Amino acid sequence: MILLKNIIPGSENIRNIIFDFGGVLCDLDIQRTVEKFKEFGPAKSDGLLSREEQDNQFALLVETYEKGNIISREFRDAIKNHYLIPPTDQAVDDTWNALLVGIPVNRIELLRKIKDHYRIFLLSNSNEIHYLHYLDMFRHVSGYKDFNDLFEKAYFSFQLHLAKPGREIFEFVLRDSQLNPLQTLFIDDTLKHIETARKLSINGYHLQLQKGEMVIDLFE
Repeated sequence: MILLKNIIPGSENIRNIIFDFGGVLCDLDIQRTVEKFKEFGPAKSDGLLSREEQDNQFALLVETYEKGNIISREFRDAIKNHYLIPPTDQAVDDTWNALLVGIPVNRIELLRKIKDHYRIFLLSNSNEIHYLHYLDMFRHVSGYKDFNDLFEKAYFSFQLHLAKPGREIFEFVLRDSQLNPLQTLFIDDTLKHIETARKLSINGYHLQLQKGEMVIDLFE
């Protein structure tokens, strides 16, 4: 039997565990996507907007896409229209997916073992292009057809039209799966997400990726 280590406050009372996906279960390297975007050449806004303004525009586009408020075609078109020489749809997808490094087998094995003792859930800020890509990764690594074959339920922001760190998405998960927050642990690598969970009396654990901490380190 694999249980939470006592480094988790109140670990003996935890019955439910909600996992973040990117960074916690799936390794990410955002710089890979940053570098591939450079291959698209100059942008129409070069010289007109500062780098900070361009970054803010892109962050807003991603946030809108991850909440499912635009469809994939609109996201691709926004990227393509940003450049003097528009990239192809496939080039946009390949570049956007480059940051998804992979899902280590040992993390899948961990989930298989702990689901006999805990109710396990997935809660991810995501979008359709990424989802379709890492679903293929997941199928290849795990042998499952869908995330709901491993997790009791998987929640994705673009399907719910809600996103972390908003409290609404946490409230939805608690209500939908009838979870007692005091018996629930949420593991994420982004502190502001953890802070929202804690305000709702969910036990939050901030995974310190920059210090080399991995999700498997939390169990014994």
